[in-house]
Amino acid sequence: MTDSVHPHTRIQVELGERSYPVDIGPGVRHSLSEVVERLGARRAAVVSARPGAWVPDPGVPSLVVPARDGEKDKTLGTVEFLCREFVRFGLTRDDVVVSVGGGTTTDVAGLAASLFHRGVPVVHLPTTLLAQVDASVGGKTAVNTPEGKNLVGAYWQPSAVLCDTDYLETLPEREMLNGYGEIARCHFIGAGDLRELSLPGQIAASVARKAQIVSADERDTGLRHLLNYGHTLGHALELATDFRLRHGEAVAVGTVFAGRLALALDRIDEQRAEEHLEVVRHYGLPHELPADVSPDRLIELVRLDKKATKGLTFVLDGKEGAELVRDLPEDVVARVLTEMPRSAE
Repeated sequence: MTDSVHPHTRIQVELGERSYPVDIGPGVRHSLSEVVERLGARRAAVVSARPGAWVPDPGVPSLVVPARDGEKDKTLGTVEFLCREFVRFGLTRDDVVVSVGGGTTTDVAGLAASLFHRGVPVVHLPTTLLAQVDASVGGKTAVNTPEGKNLVGAYWQPSAVLCDTDYLETLPEREMLNGYGEIARCHFIGAGDLRELSLPGQIAASVARKAQIVSADERDTGLRHLLNYGHTLGHALELATDFRLRHGEAVAVGTVFAGRLALALDRIDEQRAEEHLEVVRHYGLPHELPADVSPDRLIELVRLDKKATKGLTFVLDGKEGAELVRDLPEDVVARVLTEMPRSAE
């Protein structure tokens, strides 16, 4: 999709009857009413973490439910609250849920939509870089429990995703960094070197690679594991720091660790391991373990990872590219963690 003034990019997530477009570019949020009309929805429940001026008119009677971005509100309690608001509004299976916010909002609103009446269409308007390059695409919805991240969730593909790059103009620098963590890890899962592209180009390339993977493996039985590159340690770091380390920052550290672990297992050479550090540093991301987090605690948390069905499990680079590697020797993982550089704080 393009226009003569502002170029827009459309990427299609190919899933048969459940295929959907991801539109990327300035102002694409204003096509929400067209999307809602195409769906035939009579009303919309808009779950928004952004000020009213940033919420486009869905073109049908709507309820705006305030949301808050941040891991603290990514809970089953929030999902229940949303569903009860949907009931009060009279939302039906023929209507639509719209999320406007960051990754927490897309996750929580998506899960609520998947559960309400056993499934209501959802449209995502991701407003952070992290949500635009990753969280809003692919149909994974989930919430946290005190024991781990994203342990309770469902697959529920959106009907459309509108990645309006105008939203990014208001983001603080650290929130932009949060998204760059996902862009950096794309370097190692087949997206190619994105460092010299414009920001819209980086978003489009990241979404295009994710769309390829999701189309081939919607339910995480094989290829989709690649999307978790850097995430296994990243999720553990988020929990170990009580989310002081943001998701993208933690994934960046996890990406550097993945390179070092692959080297220790003779899967890659030193130059490729160093490339992990170079890419992460290019985006200005953290690359050191927090000083107050012990390797033992991180290993304990890694064991809770959803993919750890057999021992310690990581997505690691290799001579044939990245793949899921199970049942890794704990002593090697512990040694590489111990040898990781530590931040001064």
